[in-house]
Amino acid sequence: MMVHVSMTYGLVALLLVMISICCTRATVQAMTQQSEVRQLLKRLNKPAVKSIKSPDGDIIDCVHISHQPAFDHPSLKNHTVQMRPSFHPLGLHDDNKVASKMETKSIPQIWHQNGRCPEDTIPIRRNKKGDVLRASSVERYGKKTHTTVPNPTSVDPNDFNIVHHEHALAYVMGGSYYGTKATMNVWNPKLESPFEFSLSQLWIVGGPDKVLDTIEAGWHVYPSLHGDNKTRLFIYWTQDGYQSTGCYNLVCPGFIQVNKEIALGAAISPISSYGGRQYEITLLAWKDPKSGNWWLQYENLSPLGYWPSSLFPYLTNGGSLVEWGGEIADLNSNGPHTSTQMGSGHFPEERFGKASYIRNIQIVDRSNKLQAPQGVGTVITRPNCYNMKSYSNGYFYYGGPGRNPNCP
Repeated sequence: MMVHVSMTYGLVALLLVMISICCTRATVQAMTQQSEVRQLLKRLNKPAVKSIKSPDGDIIDCVHISHQPAFDHPSLKNHTVQMRPSFHPLGLHDDNKVASKMETKSIPQIWHQNGRCPEDTIPIRRNKKGDVLRASSVERYGKKTHTTVPNPTSVDPNDFNIVHHEHALAYVMGGSYYGTKATMNVWNPKLESPFEFSLSQLWIVGGPDKVLDTIEAGWHVYPSLHGDNKTRLFIYWTQDGYQSTGCYNLVCPGFIQVNKEIALGAAISPISSYGGRQYEITLLAWKDPKSGNWWLQYENLSPLGYWPSSLFPYLTNGGSLVEWGGEIADLNSNGPHTSTQMGSGHFPEERFGKASYIRNIQIVDRSNKLQAPQGVGTVITRPNCYNMKSYSNGYFYYGGPGRNPNCP
């Protein structure tokens, strides 16, 4: 009996020691994570000349242009800011006119209601602790966790299911593309899970699939990145096929912003309504023929900024692929299809005022001229869930509801 009791106490003591070790490890891991989060936020949230509390809860920091995150990049330490592009693409204002019966309107940013940034500063949406903690790791904060469409003519649509992403997009490839311009209406698609997303964007791509360079811009709803279901303006880039380089907006060193009016990652409002007024944004990305930098323009404002040419070894002579369209993440890998919407959540057949669209798509050619793309193809991973169709007047309608009787 004494031996039995002794063994019992021994097991209890061992169990207590194991619990203590586990708790100590968990505590150390938590403390390490907290320290890493604090260091990252200190690095990202630069000292502000002025801070503006947006009505939607964001804090916009007006940071001196020379102190922005881009200059933390090793190759940009001594970089001289190019305040304006050497050249704009020719035909910049040759936009397709929308018929008067089609009500459209461009979109301001909500934070403007409470102030503007002063000269020589840029607006940066402040990164918060909760934003970082929602990422899969501190190192992956602000980075994509998937592969985009690397080469639509060589990818089996079934492969998209492996990474749980679906697309409905138009593309051109086979030439040298020095930029693209597109106008897209803006919606607030509903998501099934806060870990999914829905977006509309343009891509400029160059290089082999596993080390490709991309320049991306558009709007998205992405709760795990921003902590809410608001529709937000975003940019993205990578130089190694999303493996370790690049990020959203200004989360990592890379994109150099020069515009003091537009905050990347800020909410867009109002948005389009079904059967009502359509709100849209126009984006133009192009390679400056003189500096080689890749510029981005939002609406008809002065350019937002640029990606330095040194970031992109495979875009030196232009991109080899340009894409426009929608993408969603479906995390229901073993269950029914997600009900996450793409675009307006309605199929292309419903057309203007009801379906999402991208219009007036153009590419920039070698001579720095905007022109209509030739030989446009489409990639549609599951047409019963999300689709894309081209109609007259240069409109590409796309999107869908996700799960429905034909998309179980």
